[in-house]
Amino acid sequence: MLTVTDPAVEAIRILTSKRGLPEQAGLRIVHGDRIGGIELSMASEPDAEDQIIEIGGVRVFVQPGAAALLGGKALNAEIADDDVVFRLVDDAQ
Repeated sequence: MLTVTDPAVEAIRILTSKRGLPEQAGLRIVHGDRIGGIELSMASEPDAEDQIIEIGGVRVFVQPGAAALLGGKALNAEIADDDVVFRLVDDAQ
């Protein structure tokens, strides 16, 4: 299962508040068109089949097709000025 680092939690909090999204909004992760590729976007709510990870007051919605790619991974983020970069790293836990 995907874990979410503290910097990623803070980045999601910043992005959802800046975009004026509803309280139940979160970051959505889906399987992209490329083999092994994933796409991240802000979403007002999860799709019906999404796995929902709630941590630190934020939510991450993971599409079932993406969940298989994210086992043993951690979502991390780097925040600089008005820019956020998300990265998947191996989960050290």
